[in-house]
Amino acid sequence: MQDDRRATLVIAAAAAILMVTMGVRQSMGLFVSPLNTTTGLGIATISLALAVGQFTWGAIQPLAGAMADRHGPGPVLMAGLVVLAIGSALTPFMGSGLGLIVSLGVLSAIGSGAGSFSVLIGAASQQLPAERRGRASGIINAGGSFGQFVFAPLSQKLIQVFGWTGAMGWLAAISLLALPLVRPLTKGHAKPAHPAAGDHGVWHAVRGSFRDRSYILLHLGFFTCGFHIAFLVTHLPGEVNLCGLPPTVASWSLAIIGLSNIAGSLIAGSAVSRYRSKSVLALMYGSRALLIGLYLLAPKTALTFYVFAVGLGITWLATVPPTATLVGKLFGVRYLGTLFGLTLLSHQIGGFLGAWLGGIAFTQLGDFRWMWYADMALAAAAAIVNLPIREAPVARAAAVPA
Repeated sequence: MQDDRRATLVIAAAAAILMVTMGVRQSMGLFVSPLNTTTGLGIATISLALAVGQFTWGAIQPLAGAMADRHGPGPVLMAGLVVLAIGSALTPFMGSGLGLIVSLGVLSAIGSGAGSFSVLIGAASQQLPAERRGRASGIINAGGSFGQFVFAPLSQKLIQVFGWTGAMGWLAAISLLALPLVRPLTKGHAKPAHPAAGDHGVWHAVRGSFRDRSYILLHLGFFTCGFHIAFLVTHLPGEVNLCGLPPTVASWSLAIIGLSNIAGSLIAGSAVSRYRSKSVLALMYGSRALLIGLYLLAPKTALTFYVFAVGLGITWLATVPPTATLVGKLFGVRYLGTLFGLTLLSHQIGGFLGAWLGGIAFTQLGDFRWMWYADMALAAAAAIVNLPIREAPVARAAAVPA
């Protein structure tokens, strides 16, 4: 009974931290228009800063995961929340593209990345039995989705009441309020004092993983997921504006995506305990291609965006539980923070391109039509590349039991 309570506390703390870090991060698209109006920097320049943030968020994942694997997750999570707060607080003082890259593209992204999936799921997985990890990753992921549901309308309201500069200050304060959540997650977390027998260290594990074809295919699929999500979270407000609809449609669409993804994440977490994770991923990516095609054919009304948001939300970040589960099946959990962090880096390379090219497309063409076509094609390709993945433990000398 005590173990069950401990497991519940670990999962709840991880989900709550992710709620804050992902909620702050996924609401940044709402700041693009007011920031542009105030600074006059241009959509392309602001999109570049957010695109750098997408890449930085991914680049920090394997580094933060490796530090958590080596030193424990507590210091990494606390530092992440503080840096996220600093980045948000500094943004209103940045009047140039370079300044925005520093505050939003580097500091905020490093902070939210250090308090995100690789560290949180890695920390929880090391304290849970194997049969609970898939479901736990779904619940933790749902916390991030709930953050988007809460923070999208909250950020929009804060912008309306305090202006975008005041709203950034509030997001910084909320980030700091999450610091006490770190202790229950890390209390009792045991860091191995010495490598276990047969454990040749993190870099040996990394080199071995990249020799595995299934791991590479997993990266390719997750790359397209990042492109899709970053394009939408950055430019959906702009798409709504192009359709002549009020900004509240964008904020509520983002909120609906987050709410729907709570259900999607829980379903995905349960599905990986019953079905092959690669099949779950292929189905998710294929459904995105179909959904985008239907959106392009539909009339652009508020109802269309809300229905579209429900469909998007079902698979939005629900790809995380099956992806993390696959990495765990292939390589065990000893270096899950690092190896899953590397897949998140691939995700965010796609995210960089989705956010940046969206801004370029709008500047050059006046709309996002060709970005929708590219997104649909990449989603279909992602569904295909997941099918050949060999979903079985990798036989290697340095394997550590899960």
